[in-house]
Amino acid sequence: MLKDNRKIFGLQRNVFFLGIVSLFNDFSAEMVYSVMPAFLTVVLGAPPVFLGFMEGFVDALASLLKIFSGWLSDKMGSRKWFAVWGYALSVATRSLLAFVTGLGQVFSLRVVDRLGKGLRDAPRDALLSESVDSHELGKSFGYHRAMDTVGAILGPLSAIIFLPMLAYNYRNLFLLSFIIGILAVIAFIFVREAKTKEEIKPKRSVPFSFSLKNFEPKFKLYLSAVFIFGMGVMPVSLMLLKVKDLGLDGLATPLLYLVYTITFALCAIPMGKFADKFGEQKILMIGFFIAILGYLVLAFTNTILLTVMGFIIFGLYSAMTDGVERAFATKLVPREQLAQGQGFLQSAVGLSSLVGGSLGGLIWTYYGSSFAFFYGAAMMVAGLLFFMMLNGLNKHRDAEVYN
Repeated sequence: MLKDNRKIFGLQRNVFFLGIVSLFNDFSAEMVYSVMPAFLTVVLGAPPVFLGFMEGFVDALASLLKIFSGWLSDKMGSRKWFAVWGYALSVATRSLLAFVTGLGQVFSLRVVDRLGKGLRDAPRDALLSESVDSHELGKSFGYHRAMDTVGAILGPLSAIIFLPMLAYNYRNLFLLSFIIGILAVIAFIFVREAKTKEEIKPKRSVPFSFSLKNFEPKFKLYLSAVFIFGMGVMPVSLMLLKVKDLGLDGLATPLLYLVYTITFALCAIPMGKFADKFGEQKILMIGFFIAILGYLVLAFTNTILLTVMGFIIFGLYSAMTDGVERAFATKLVPREQLAQGQGFLQSAVGLSSLVGGSLGGLIWTYYGSSFAFFYGAAMMVAGLLFFMMLNGLNKHRDAEVYN
């Protein structure tokens, strides 16, 4: 942890400014992504299948790269500069989007953008972990995810405001998002490495591998639970199609998304504090149960009020798990493999989300939203049962120690 104990609004300086970085980056990114479907289909004439394939491919690529960047960060004993270059790479692509003339160029830039994400995420989360004491992990990750979500709210809202002012010139909007993104990179001036290279580097050489053989059984079981649970979690963008079942107009979609994101942003820090006080494992278990409840509400309802309630419940689930999952992973891996452990966790979340979105979308298309939510809830139950096995593993080890 940093020896400088000065805090900003009760947060370690690194944590505070990493949150600022995330806010400006997501502000910039979501300004682009919120209009990307329209830009691709209207301006460049892309078919919907192109958008679906592109997003699935680049997200899977980023998920795998997080494992490698985490390992390399641990090996080289550096966190900050991996994160800086990762953010800079992603921000740079937003300026170049203003000059694309074909789908191949867009695809290439999205690959570079996700390479930046794959490069930065695991080292950044390791840096955040190393910047605080263990009793502040939940609050710190909760704050970071809350700032990320605030940026995700500001981006689409700004696009709605500025696009008419720019005469619906998407290219100028991309340049504006680039300027906002630069602020994310500049904020790194105030971020410092939390540990020296000697403290970060592993004591023994750990060769790179996609295998989990060098990690403890508890961490492997945790990743299995997260992956199985994640196969039931459909993207929020897919869940928002629920408004069609209710016969609502197009304005209902962004409003419902706003309900979800505001719930997430308001609850992330308090849930992180609860995790610090009562334990990450307990909060995650409750969060998983709440997600199942939210899906069941959305599966059975055909009313506006209960649909809104379902999205509030799901926003609460995200607040209870998104940052807390990362905080819990920090306690399950050796310090010298901290970044790679975060990379494995985020890869498990990303790849399972790809599976969950694909299967959930197919079921939704052919059998309707209720069956898709039932499928999701069933996978979540399986993931929760796996997660509960961690308690059994703890008791078994405690018994071995006692004997």
